[in-house]
Amino acid sequence: MDPMDPNAPIPPSPQTPPQYAPPVAAYVTPAPQPPYLAAPPPAPNGGGPQNKKPRVWLWVVIGGGAFFAFLLAVFLLIYFSVKSDNNSADFSGFGEKIAVVDIEGVIIEPRTVVKQLKKYGDDDSVKAIILHMDTPGGGVAASQEIYTEVKRIREEKKKRVVTSIETVGASGGYYIASASDKIFANPGSVVGSIGVIAEWFNYEELVKWAKLKPIIFKTGEFKDTGTPTRELTPREKEYLQGLINDMYGQFMTAVSEGRKMKLDEVKALADGRVWTGKQGKELKLIDEVGDFQACVADTAKSVGIRGEPTLVHPEPQRRTLADVLFGDISQFLPAKGGLLETHVGFYYLWK
Repeated sequence: MDPMDPNAPIPPSPQTPPQYAPPVAAYVTPAPQPPYLAAPPPAPNGGGPQNKKPRVWLWVVIGGGAFFAFLLAVFLLIYFSVKSDNNSADFSGFGEKIAVVDIEGVIIEPRTVVKQLKKYGDDDSVKAIILHMDTPGGGVAASQEIYTEVKRIREEKKKRVVTSIETVGASGGYYIASASDKIFANPGSVVGSIGVIAEWFNYEELVKWAKLKPIIFKTGEFKDTGTPTRELTPREKEYLQGLINDMYGQFMTAVSEGRKMKLDEVKALADGRVWTGKQGKELKLIDEVGDFQACVADTAKSVGIRGEPTLVHPEPQRRTLADVLFGDISQFLPAKGGLLETHVGFYYLWK
C-alpha cells in the first residue's frame, strides 16, 4: 500500500496508555500515644473552673501554716533571748554555789554589774560572790554605784564578797575592791592608784585658726566652766579643784573603812601611784597574794563548802536577730551629738 495514495485508508492511531489512578487510601488506625502526651480524660460532670478550688485552698492552708510557724519561731527566739539572762546560772550545777562576777575594762556604766550582784545577793543557793577584777577604774559615780551594791550585799544579805585581782585592780577598781571582805591579787598584779583625774581638750587655738567665734549665753559665772573654746579662769580652776578634792576625800574614806586603816595611813599612799600585788600586801592594800583558784578555795572554805564548789557565771550578753529586728540600734550609728560632748568628766582611773 502506497502511503502516498490519497485513497488509502488511514491507519488507526496508537492507543494512549491508561492513566494511573491513585489507590483509595485505606483507613489507618493511629498509633497509641504515650501517657504523658495522651489527652486527659474528660472531667466528671463536664469539668470546668470550679474544679480548681480545692487546689487553691490547699495553697492557702500551706501558706498560712508557714506564716504561723514563722511567727512562732520569732516569738520563741525573743522569749528565750530574754529568759537566758535570768536563768543562765540557775541550772548550772547542783549543791552550794559561788557566783563569779567579772569587772573588766574601763568602768563606764554600772547597771550590768549591779544587776548581777543584786541577783546573786538575793539567791540563797549562792553562798558567796567573787569579783573577778581586771580594770584600771572608770567613772567616779559608776564606780561608787558598784561599791555601794557590794556593801549592801555584805551588810543586808550577810553574804561574803571577795575580790580576785587578775592583772589590774586600780583606782575605781580598787575603790570597789575595798568594799569586799577580802582581796586577793597575783604577785605581779597592779593595785592602788588612789586618786581622781579630770581632763579634756582645749581647742581655742584651733577655733581661732578656723576664724570661728563661739557664742555662749549663760546664767552664772561657772555655768560654762570647762568649755574647750577658752582657757579656765583662776576662779574656775579653784572651783574644779574643789570638786576633785571632795571626790578624793570620799575615795580615801572608803579605803580607810574597808581596809580598816587610819585615814592618815591611806593618805600617805593616795598620791596616784600603783603597786604590785606583792607590794600591796606589805602596804595592807590587799590581804593575800594568790591567783583566782586560790581565791576560790579560800572562799569556799570560809563559807563552809566542802570539796569543789560550783561556780556560777552570768550568761554573756549576746545580740540576737530579735535585737536587730526589734531593738534599739542607735548605738551602732554615728551620733552628731557625740562629737559635741565637751563636758568635764571626773574619773577614778589609772592613766
